[in-house]
Amino acid sequence: MRLLLIRHGQTPSNVKRLLDTAVPGPGLTPLGQEQAAALPDALAGEGIDALYASTLLRTQLTAAPLAARTGLDVRVRDGIRELSAGDLEMRGDDEAVETYMTTAFAWSAGDTGLRMPGGENGVEALRRYDAVVEEAADSGAGTVAMVSHGAAIRMWAAARAGNVDVRSASAHELRNTGVVLLTGAPGQGWRVLHWEGRAIGAQDSGTEASGPAGEAVEDADG
Repeated sequence: MRLLLIRHGQTPSNVKRLLDTAVPGPGLTPLGQEQAAALPDALAGEGIDALYASTLLRTQLTAAPLAARTGLDVRVRDGIRELSAGDLEMRGDDEAVETYMTTAFAWSAGDTGLRMPGGENGVEALRRYDAVVEEAADSGAGTVAMVSHGAAIRMWAAARAGNVDVRSASAHELRNTGVVLLTGAPGQGWRVLHWEGRAIGAQDSGTEASGPAGEAVEDADG
């Protein structure tokens, strides 16, 4: 199965650099709406068979133009929502962001018993994300698009892709409507084929940090 993990379009909390993870969360900024509108053309060659979004409003709004173009229903699943920030919710200071991302990547590295302060642990986060990926694989769809969230996508890809480790995933930011393309199947393993760190449609305004964009990934763990 080809799996496209797409980060949602820009939100007001992204602009303010806040850890905003609660349901339903904010909608999209005008730029975020432009980014979402650009997705159908940017992904026109993918032949998407199934489309998922999380329970947070921003992913559903981002998926809506893709759904309109492809005629697919958006399958809303809680399992691919953002990693819960717990006690760090709505903070944007450096200490909070560092704690959040350090915890997420610790899960990727195998320390899944570690708990986000006041939030979930890695076992819970990976289990819920895995369940949605497994559902998509069991559906028989050849290419699946999931509109999800930056930290969740990077954490899951680093944990599950055989050719991406924490060092690589932490060095590769994922801007709004950036895409990580994987191939594989549950129980057989996953490989990242491409990590597009920047928006694949309308570009953002530089309010978020970005890593290398448009990189094919072969042996990122080497």
